[in-house]
Amino acid sequence: MNSICKLLLSFLALCSVTAYGQSAAGDAILVFSKTKGYRHQSIGVGKLAIMKLGADNRFRVDTTEDASLFTPEKLRQYKAVIFLSTTGDVLDNTQQTAFEQYIRNGGGYVGIHAAADTEYDWPWYNQLAGAYFLHHPKQQNADIQVVDKKHLSTNMLPDRWKRFDEWYSYKNIIPELHVLAKLDETTYEGGRNGDNHPIAWYREFDGGRSFYTGLGHTDASYSEPLFLQHVLGGIKYAMGRKK
Repeated sequence: MNSICKLLLSFLALCSVTAYGQSAAGDAILVFSKTKGYRHQSIGVGKLAIMKLGADNRFRVDTTEDASLFTPEKLRQYKAVIFLSTTGDVLDNTQQTAFEQYIRNGGGYVGIHAAADTEYDWPWYNQLAGAYFLHHPKQQNADIQVVDKKHLSTNMLPDRWKRFDEWYSYKNIIPELHVLAKLDETTYEGGRNGDNHPIAWYREFDGGRSFYTGLGHTDASYSEPLFLQHVLGGIKYAMGRKK
């Protein structure tokens, strides 16, 4: 398929999502992908994939890299906000306060991959996201141990999920996390969290709901059915949906 065809298909996908979202009874999410550090190439395909998930599951998906949208008035229209491989210091103090208020009012947060490489000087965000990025080795295959298959984000996954990605190790891991899946460090090189290496988790925090997955570095992730179902389950949880 040539590049013109690919662009046309992307444009048609965007148009269909917008039209579908307008009929979806007020459910909307915001995908935020501002970067102030390393920028993941997969952000573009990640946005399109999440928009397709919205079209298929009756919620509108808005995307932005404009942090000025983080006001109480604008955030309250969204059931959840996704930090899609954000990096660095992406919100100023006023915007941080608005996001804290949003979560305290029952909002949802989804962090994907480099969302953990974000806002190191904001302790509240550490609590919300659940951990900060520490290190990653080269991209490689690894085994994921799914330790809780009752959650919407994991009930479709195998007990051991073998896949290729960029595998984060973490620091400042919050003890209260409900861990959904762990990396088996014996199946790849370069892990730094040892036998207890969380890679996906959720928690109720400060009045809202938080879900994080460390997966999603590669472009290929966003055409991988199991990964997309994993992300969709996390989005539904953050939105407050039960199924």
